[in-house]
Amino acid sequence: MAGQCFPVPRLEGVSQEQFMEHLYPQRKPLVLEGIDLGTCTSKWTVDYLSQIGGRKEVKIHVAAVAQMDFVSKNFVYRTLPFGKLVQRAAEEKHKEFFISEDEKYYLRSLGEDPRKDVADIRKQFPLLEGDIKFPKFFKEEQFFSSVFRISSPGLQLWTHYDVMDNLLIQVTGKKRVVLFSPRDAQYLYLSGTKSEVLNVDNPDLAKYPLFSKARRYECSLKAGDVLFIPALWFHNVISEEFGVGVNVFWKHLPSECYDKTDTYGNKDPTAASRAAQILDRALKTLAELPEEYRDFYARRMVLHIQDKAYSKNFE
Repeated sequence: MAGQCFPVPRLEGVSQEQFMEHLYPQRKPLVLEGIDLGTCTSKWTVDYLSQIGGRKEVKIHVAAVAQMDFVSKNFVYRTLPFGKLVQRAAEEKHKEFFISEDEKYYLRSLGEDPRKDVADIRKQFPLLEGDIKFPKFFKEEQFFSSVFRISSPGLQLWTHYDVMDNLLIQVTGKKRVVLFSPRDAQYLYLSGTKSEVLNVDNPDLAKYPLFSKARRYECSLKAGDVLFIPALWFHNVISEEFGVGVNVFWKHLPSECYDKTDTYGNKDPTAASRAAQILDRALKTLAELPEEYRDFYARRMVLHIQDKAYSKNFE
């Protein structure tokens, strides 16, 4: 397990004004209870979703193991009718399957054309729109996407970060969520936006020794809970039972800061991408030096970045 572990605070009956003025500026995860989410928490049963979603085809992740790894891609993509997916995901053992009778399913809903359209359940599943109310904790013009999440019992998603703020609405079922601060990124062994450390509860510290320094924040979500996940906070999600969730993403930064081709909401802001490209060019230039000099000037560059770019306003 990581070093320090902290519970994510839980608050009940938070108003829009309280959230926007006092909680949102803190940029820390928060579980919100007692939010009016509509009738979805009682209506979205397996039978109801199977009937309403019907034969709409959805692209899903299918894995033979519970821990899904986006770095090594230990899953396959398949397509199922939405109703069939819901029924299979609710099962422990399957009569029909792609890989094995105990395979796991994960849906992250997409836009009609994922290359051009963002996910919005109100558009892709219009018959369900009237069942769910999104918390009004951001301005309508900031809205980016609303994403269906349906998971088999026991499924664990890889640790990753998103570049936009989001609310994880737990409609049915239970989840355990482990989060890590953006300030601990250097301990998470990143490959792009994902951590290579799959087992956050029992990590291989011989392989990932720095992981023990990462501060861990944890919460359990039950039906009706809403987890605020600020942009850049790493999160690892375990479905303790079959469950349905909806992520609502919105733009924390001005729209022009984001990549206009990004329909998933996971591409780094354009300025960050440009800076990474400049750094890659700088490293190639450093490679022209002998090892002793390359090491020295690389350390100077790191110190310069820390001095000029690291913030002293965050823990």
